[in-house]
Amino acid sequence: MSQQQKTFRAIEIGDGSDGRWATHTQVLWPLAEGWMTEESRTVEGADRARRLFEAHMPELVPVLDRLAGQLDRPEGDTFLTLAALRPFFSGCTQIGGGGTLLRNYDFSPDECEGTIVSSHFLRPVIGMQDAAWGLLDGMNDAGLAVSLTFGGRFVHGPGFAILIVLRYLLETCNTVDEAVGKLRSIPISIPQNVTLVDPEQARTVFVGPDIPLTEAPDACAANHQHMPVPDEQEQSSRTQERLNAVRTAGTDVAAMLKPPLYQSAYEERLGTVYTARYRPSEGRVTYHWPDESWEQSFGDFTPGSRTVTIGQAV
Repeated sequence: MSQQQKTFRAIEIGDGSDGRWATHTQVLWPLAEGWMTEESRTVEGADRARRLFEAHMPELVPVLDRLAGQLDRPEGDTFLTLAALRPFFSGCTQIGGGGTLLRNYDFSPDECEGTIVSSHFLRPVIGMQDAAWGLLDGMNDAGLAVSLTFGGRFVHGPGFAILIVLRYLLETCNTVDEAVGKLRSIPISIPQNVTLVDPEQARTVFVGPDIPLTEAPDACAANHQHMPVPDEQEQSSRTQERLNAVRTAGTDVAAMLKPPLYQSAYEERLGTVYTARYRPSEGRVTYHWPDESWEQSFGDFTPGSRTVTIGQAV
């Protein structure tokens, strides 16, 4: 196991119109641009992505246009639909219960943006941003929190990257039931597990390009869905081992910061980059690493940066 340093930033961007979001995103554009498919760079592909966004996320169309105007980049509006991206596969473990959403995000540290964003596009939202305005996890002012894990099946189809779907759910939904209802009709490009928490309940659902939305047996997930996990996949991802561990531990931060839930295989994109504990009814989230933590909230959001140690010593 190894340790390394990673810098996380916290920024406020308001409704995205005053330049703060654009200043941050312009720097990241070379990386973001590489996520786009070749098909999305054609007129037909750009039109298809735009129509899909308008059909499934109409409330966010004015925000998309506002951000694209701020970004002022060729193909920027197509990228921001997040309906024309190459598939990406990550690790992750998550659980909801008792008004808490707790998750480990496992990926390559260099490819994780590491930006905690407080925004007010349609309503107040705080979350861990990726792909310009998508979210890996987050919460809104109604007390709803959501997060994602990869579903473990390497299939790909037409639809959105789950990052923009989580953004859409938090911008437009108040409850878990409302969010699950919307998820049923949104096309998702790769298999994903979504855990949702509000003051009344916690649920996990499986989505993907080849399955209808399916309820998980309980409000937790690692990196498989309802299908058996091949032995080789289990050896590399330990998804069943982690799911059993998080079921046993519950919403315990200390357990998330120790193996098997905490992973250090960063060269395989399976290292834990951060742990997030959302308490959405309180409007609070705390990001944890082995040696420190960083709390943010709607009432006291603090912009800045932290360089932290991730991984575990041998």
